[in-house]
Amino acid sequence: MEFDLIARIRQRIAVRGDVLLGIGDDCALLVPPPGMQLAVTMDALNAGVHFPAATAPADIGWKALAVNLSDLAAMGAQPAWGTLSLSLPQADAGFVDGFCDGFFALAAQHGFALVGGDTTRGPLSIALTAHGLVEPGQALRRDGARVGDDVWVSGTLGDAAGALRLGRVGPGGLGGFWTTKSHSDPLFERLNRPTPRVALGRALRGIASSCIDVSDGLLADLAHICRASGVGAEVDVDALPASDALGTAFDPDTRRVLQAAGGDDYELCFTAHPARRAALQRLSATLALPLARIGHVIPGTGVRCDGVAAGAGGYQHFA
Repeated sequence: MEFDLIARIRQRIAVRGDVLLGIGDDCALLVPPPGMQLAVTMDALNAGVHFPAATAPADIGWKALAVNLSDLAAMGAQPAWGTLSLSLPQADAGFVDGFCDGFFALAAQHGFALVGGDTTRGPLSIALTAHGLVEPGQALRRDGARVGDDVWVSGTLGDAAGALRLGRVGPGGLGGFWTTKSHSDPLFERLNRPTPRVALGRALRGIASSCIDVSDGLLADLAHICRASGVGAEVDVDALPASDALGTAFDPDTRRVLQAAGGDDYELCFTAHPARRAALQRLSATLALPLARIGHVIPGTGVRCDGVAAGAGGYQHFA
């Protein structure tokens, strides 16, 4: 039955000219373009930890790829290939078909090819290793922020965390009881089908001094930039961008917490010299993507919000 599931996945694979040999052998054979550097990332998603157990298979497939493409975006890399490890409690062709619907819908948007992987019996878990391509010396990193730089964030923050707050109707974590919401609900759409900011990441090469994707919460992820760069950051909480849906669903104090520490946004947080403000405004218009200046880089360590030291906040995998 394992081979039947692999065959169902294989028939959905897109073709890339740089994939010499894909699924069906012991290894994939890939042909990286001359002179390009390879960016590699891996994320694992577990039921009841990273998504509610009742999440639709197509949404799980989409998100499994989106979180990895978001990491590539944060490095300024163009998505290329990946390998997938899929653990299922039992062989379930219907789940695999639904998973593939979401996964390959997003893969098609970015020319991403699945070139190998594994399926096995076990708790529902998905691990994807994604590869991207970036020009030498052009990768965005966490260690380039400098005192005086502006701190920016794309899109809006807190929507996914808001959906998690609204969806919980019973005790426990993500394995507890959950409501079901359609994709017409904008908060649940952001939770289930985040948009990896690949085009933004590519455009930030040569503009941003550092970059990270917002997966564990803005404060926690900005703190990673601060540690890597040996600096601090001051954030204006009231400058954090919020969607109309989040503002309608929550009071201002709750909304600010969700924006600052909620996680699962998969936006990009980046720093840039103030001389880049006009270029970033033009880029925002070109991509039709809001970019908000939310603070600045300061001497010292850690992140401060309105003059007060902020806790790391964010999602803790082993809490």
